[in-house]
Amino acid sequence: MAKTKTQYVCQECGATSPKWLGKCNSCAQWNTLVEETLVPAGRQSKRSLMLPDTRPEAAPLSSFSQEQGRREHLEDEELNRVLGGGLVPGSLILCGGEPGIGKSTLLLQAAMRYTGGTVLYVSGEESPEQIRMRAERIGHLGEHLLVLPETNVKTILDQAEKVKPRLLVIDSIQTLHTPDIESSPGSVSQIRETAAELLALAKTRHIPVFLIGHITKEGSIAGPKVLEHMVDVVLQFEGDRYHAFRILRTVKNRFGSTHELGIYEMRGDGLNAVTNPSAVLIGEKDPSLSGSAIAASLEGMRPMLLEIQALVSSAVYGTPQRSATGYDLRRLNMLLAVLEKRCGFKLAMKDVFLNIAGGMKVEDPANDLAVVSACLSSSLDLPLARDTVFAAEIGLSGEVRPVSRIEQRIAEAEKMGFKRFITSSYNRNVKKKYGDLALIGIDKVADLHRLLF
Repeated sequence: MAKTKTQYVCQECGATSPKWLGKCNSCAQWNTLVEETLVPAGRQSKRSLMLPDTRPEAAPLSSFSQEQGRREHLEDEELNRVLGGGLVPGSLILCGGEPGIGKSTLLLQAAMRYTGGTVLYVSGEESPEQIRMRAERIGHLGEHLLVLPETNVKTILDQAEKVKPRLLVIDSIQTLHTPDIESSPGSVSQIRETAAELLALAKTRHIPVFLIGHITKEGSIAGPKVLEHMVDVVLQFEGDRYHAFRILRTVKNRFGSTHELGIYEMRGDGLNAVTNPSAVLIGEKDPSLSGSAIAASLEGMRPMLLEIQALVSSAVYGTPQRSATGYDLRRLNMLLAVLEKRCGFKLAMKDVFLNIAGGMKVEDPANDLAVVSACLSSSLDLPLARDTVFAAEIGLSGEVRPVSRIEQRIAEAEKMGFKRFITSSYNRNVKKKYGDLALIGIDKVADLHRLLF
């Protein structure tokens, strides 16, 4: 028999070494190399058995049928939006997120509502009894949903050939293993090989496959980076577990845009799609309270109105505090410096706390004007008009810069019944009035203070 060969594989970046090293030469991480056994060259892979019996031949692109790649509409409208309009047959979709954020609930819910045929739900982390407890809580049990508690990828492929599902869900990819590789589940080699087996199944049998993936403490998907290159779609499920709202973002999508996102609300009966996030995120408040402003933000391609809350008070300690929840702290410091330099507000010895209501995390620079307005309102202790919306970017010289897709933001504000929309005067391509909504353009941050107070 041939001598068994081993190699050492870095669990962070996937680099290989013929001998053990304390520090990986590729990613410079310590104690990440793990010994793994190489697959003998004569051993046949299950992946080759999944390929068609006849070898494919080159043919003109126009000769391939378009019916095979037609999208399938799911019952979950938010998931349809994120996927680009529906589920593509033969696609491999990876969904990652924090522990306990709701990844398994999201895909189990989608599997239970699937009407296209049999669904095979493979669980390597939960027993069928535990899955049934969750399924009874979030919906009606259907006979089309088959549950398989298994981690051996070869057994999973055999079951897929037997039941011929129209949709396959794997929970999770880090729990699977193949006996061809003598390493523990979750290692770089196991994740790479099991993903390749499932990729071959998806492409040759035209079965959509959902993979649930764990993430590292840095927030990236655990395993080799090649995993994200292999799959067709990478989804990131994020949000604060102490708040009800969850956001499903698209990191990679071969079949659509990466600018779409879905918004869910976690309830006792599962994840419910939020079709009108502006109405949910803007809460009722006392109009006499200061430090609150409404921003017309754009998350992906969807406009939504957010409530930005600020608290400016005298510093108790020698060094003033700066804190931001759901907003970039460095951008907040930049805006405070602009207020002090261009408007003359002495905020250097003030504590400033900023919060995005509802637990949302925003990165749209159009929120700058609302952040500055909330800080000014709290500093002067003067409330802002509740019927006013802000949308503009602020530059270092104090100028108010225009933002993209201003028409969508204005239409959202008009739909919610607001009366004034304050933006940059450099937006030349918008009307002066949208129904009952009056547009007000300003050039500099100093003009904002005179306009509001």
